[in-house]
Amino acid sequence: MKKFLFVFLISCFSLTIISCGSDDGGSSASTDNSSSTSTTSDNDSTTTDETTTSSSGSGVFVGVGVSGNLLRSTDNGTSWENTTTDNSSANSFTEVAFGNNTFVAVGVSGNIVRSTDNGTTWDNVTSPTSNLLRGLGFGNNTFVASGVSGNIVRSTDNGTTWDNATSPTANTLFGVAFANNTFVVVGSGNIVRSTDNGSSFDNVTSPTANSLLGVGFGNNTFVAVGTSGNIVRSTDNGTTWDNVTSPTSDNLYQVVLGNNTFVVVGNSGNILRSTDNGSSFDNVTSPTSNNLLGVGFGNNTFVAVGNSGNILRSTDNGSSFDNVTSPTANTLWEVAFY
Repeated sequence: MKKFLFVFLISCFSLTIISCGSDDGGSSASTDNSSSTSTTSDNDSTTTDETTTSSSGSGVFVGVGVSGNLLRSTDNGTSWENTTTDNSSANSFTEVAFGNNTFVAVGVSGNIVRSTDNGTTWDNVTSPTSNLLRGLGFGNNTFVASGVSGNIVRSTDNGTTWDNATSPTANTLFGVAFANNTFVVVGSGNIVRSTDNGSSFDNVTSPTANSLLGVGFGNNTFVAVGTSGNIVRSTDNGTTWDNVTSPTSDNLYQVVLGNNTFVVVGNSGNILRSTDNGSSFDNVTSPTSNNLLGVGFGNNTFVAVGNSGNILRSTDNGSSFDNVTSPTANTLWEVAFY
């Protein structure tokens, strides 16, 4: 675990592409998207990007990555363009989320930016931390971001201002998801949850010592994924969790639900899908061997992003994916939809 974290942090801070190997578990102190993980709302204050099942919204995908990369697509992920930000330091962005007509992206050195014009332009926001922020979610008019040293920060004014929240761990927290008035955050051997809009969090027993790197929600089920192919799920709002049989031992970074299908992405182009609420997963043929770090869903389209600027899309509920021309060769960490 220490080796994994070291490689991860060094790669983020040096703005280079990661290449993570397998992990033997353990805990120590990066999402969204996800990956995760990331998470964003799709015109619904009770769900997140990883839970999106509808086609409402403006029809915009936004992707984020290293060297300050911020991309957007207005045609269901078919074509992409670079957008602008006043982020002069060009820090890496690791997660993006949407809520209340606002896209928010977080990343290295506590960097936070926001956009109120569907990801066309972005502005810097004062951050309460200089730690790497790796997870981001939205629910009940609240953005919650998580990161290194157990850092959790939150905003209740559409990402304009942020405060630190009480965290029960000093371990790195990677992914955030929201549903049923509950925030769930996963990390290095940790799962924590909040039922007070992210003001405070409590530890939850995890069924694995491996790091969980992304978390999503759909059909009353939280699903989290992580190192060594770990997949866990909860059907009681994140109170208890069970292991799920995984078809891979590769690291998995993010999970999203769309059209009653969970899609997971990971190392070496790994793509998995589940049509039974995360009870079982099958491999999907991938058009790339690059690491895939983030995945989002909107307008009946799954979009996955990863190393070397790789962008994939699927319009058949994740059964097959095709490569899409990317405007960057930089690693892309996460993608969100509104």
